[in-house]
Amino acid sequence: MPDDETDLAPGTDDAAGLTAGTDAGATVGTAGTPGATEVVETAPVPVPVLTAPRDGTPDVVTTQAALDAAVEVLAGLEGPVAVDAERASGYRYGQAAYLVQLRRADGPITLVDPVARLDLTGLAAVLDGPEWVLHAASQDLPCLAELGLRPRSVFDTELGARIAGLPRVGLAAVTEHFLGIGLAKEHSAVDWSTRPMPASWLTYAALDVELLLDVRDALEAELERQGKLGWAREEFAAVAAAGPPAPRVDPWRKTSGVHKLRSRRAQAVVRSLWAAREELARSRDVSPGRILPDSAVVAAATAQPRTTAALASLPVFSGPANRRLGQYWLDAIDAAMALPEQALPGQALRGGGPPPPRAWAERDPAAAVRLVRVRDPLAALAAEHGLPLENLLTPDTARRLAWDPPGTDAEQVAAFLGGRGARAWQVGLTAAPLAEALVRAASDPLPEPRARRSTPVVTEE
Repeated sequence: MPDDETDLAPGTDDAAGLTAGTDAGATVGTAGTPGATEVVETAPVPVPVLTAPRDGTPDVVTTQAALDAAVEVLAGLEGPVAVDAERASGYRYGQAAYLVQLRRADGPITLVDPVARLDLTGLAAVLDGPEWVLHAASQDLPCLAELGLRPRSVFDTELGARIAGLPRVGLAAVTEHFLGIGLAKEHSAVDWSTRPMPASWLTYAALDVELLLDVRDALEAELERQGKLGWAREEFAAVAAAGPPAPRVDPWRKTSGVHKLRSRRAQAVVRSLWAAREELARSRDVSPGRILPDSAVVAAATAQPRTTAALASLPVFSGPANRRLGQYWLDAIDAAMALPEQALPGQALRGGGPPPPRAWAERDPAAAVRLVRVRDPLAALAAEHGLPLENLLTPDTARRLAWDPPGTDAEQVAAFLGGRGARAWQVGLTAAPLAEALVRAASDPLPEPRARRSTPVVTEE
């Protein structure tokens, strides 16, 4: 492979860090016998895959002097800043950043180690002003905010690619679509809290910002060509302005498999084990699932063992680590088993939202009809404009409109959508068609009620 002094145009086989792939196709001809129809076949065309940054993988910034020098370089450049962060999801507790990647204009890539506990005040000052270019910004902005790094404006290449109608919106796919270059992406699920980080991981991380500014420019041009740049900028502004997510109500209810438990007592065991696991995970700075998987929590809630021996007979709990924690888990189970009935979990709260759509025909047949009518223009508009349906209007907003409409006037519908957080471009596209759908639904026949099925009795056992 040529060294990084090679200066060839992107897309050429000999460019630094590029290897051949085969994701695209081209047409080639094959000559037949005289007088025969020529046969045209499609053969794969090698797609260059970038395996290293053109200027090489930089050293990680771990000292204040190195950070100050990098900040000075960034400050001397102009234009947007490509930004990315790596977290240790699935390994560590929480979503902290363990590496921050930056690039501005044609300057060098900067890799900053937040674990080094550097003073990031100067970096925050340089980044307070220019547009940040991120891929799937909502995933990285919270952990960057924890470091005191916040943007005034963003350009989200993943969200922009959705609005542009690209069929695949991962960074490698979007880069290939616009630049004709693939990215080597083999370290996406590693433990970024590892120190020292292997060189191959750092190369992977640097590639995340190597071409991001080029992708941004190409995507902006495509959005402008499609007449969607204004839509995208409204979405980007909403992402930049979004605060941290609100705390989830009853987060233990997200335990995989808990919906299968009909007994309130079993649900109480899940709640108690979930809280015990959370406390232990936080104290150890380990992902909760690595301490005790959801399947083990549900198994214990189903069996409700009362001795450590009975607990150890269950899968996962029989392992060495959880055998040592046997009494800890058993204490959590015992606490749930000792609760009075009035302290057991009640029905899951839905935050004031409508019930699951499958129950609408029985609970409110008119709402079921409205939901069908509301979905039709949304699907048509999404297809017409080449948008994913969920980016045209969130499914929750559509369901709430159908369940409890504010009226059938377009202005009433527009006010409702805006109150639910829909952007101006979304309201402009959907308010009138949705109002018409609600009017049509009022004259539609109601569905026949389904035969009532017996509902399992929720017991206290």
